[in-house]
Amino acid sequence: MSTLKFPVGIETFSVVREEGFVYVDKTGFIHELISGGKYYFLSRPRRFGKSIFISTLQSFFEGRRDLFDALAISSYPYDW
Repeated sequence: MSTLKFPVGIETFSVVREEGFVYVDKTGFIHELISGGKYYFLSRPRRFGKSIFISTLQSFFEGRRDLFDALAISSYPYDW
């Protein structure tokens, strides 16, 4: 039986994915963000994942496709 690893205090998407931490897939929102609208203000309470989401966006725009295997965004036809 394996033990789940939770990313407490980790704010880097690549570390979460590469080291096997639990990750709630919100990459479908990336597609929504880049498909419509112009400006976004990310307003969430403390400890709600703003930093990790920004890190996820950074990894996406850097073209780090390997980090997104088996996540929602990998089903969209992007030219990585």
